[in-house]
Amino acid sequence: MAKKTKDTKREPNKGQRPISENRKARHNYLVLETLECGIALVGSEVKSLRNGKLSLDESYGRMKDGEMWLVGADIQEYENATLWNHEPKRPRKLLVHGTELRKFGNKAHEKGLTLVPLKMYFNERGIAKVLMGLCKGKQLHDKRQSLKKADMKREIDRAMRRR
Repeated sequence: MAKKTKDTKREPNKGQRPISENRKARHNYLVLETLECGIALVGSEVKSLRNGKLSLDESYGRMKDGEMWLVGADIQEYENATLWNHEPKRPRKLLVHGTELRKFGNKAHEKGLTLVPLKMYFNERGIAKVLMGLCKGKQLHDKRQSLKKADMKREIDRAMRRR
């Protein structure tokens, strides 16, 4: 009998358990590059994330003293942590390789781009990861153009289903 071999190509979201996604980011910004980062958390924050208590809406990335920080992410307090609970909107350190840190940090600082968290998830090993995007702000006419394209695509799809 021949052995079955596994396909070595990885599926894009295989093994990821999503926690939260920043949908406004794709509407308000044009994403140029993405970077997967680890995040330094305390125990009560991890427990709260497992319950899905996270908001990335008003958060952003910031370079400070050669390190990348996630500022403004709201992880609600864990009910059962009592005395050892965390502060919900504290800045959290992002864990990135040095070369990627310099590359992203320099681009964000030089060109006036913004570091925006696109989504947070647990990977296949149960470790919390943040997908950060190097983004450029969209103007009002860019947003309108994006909406027009989405509407036209939706209409085309509907017409194709009717046939």
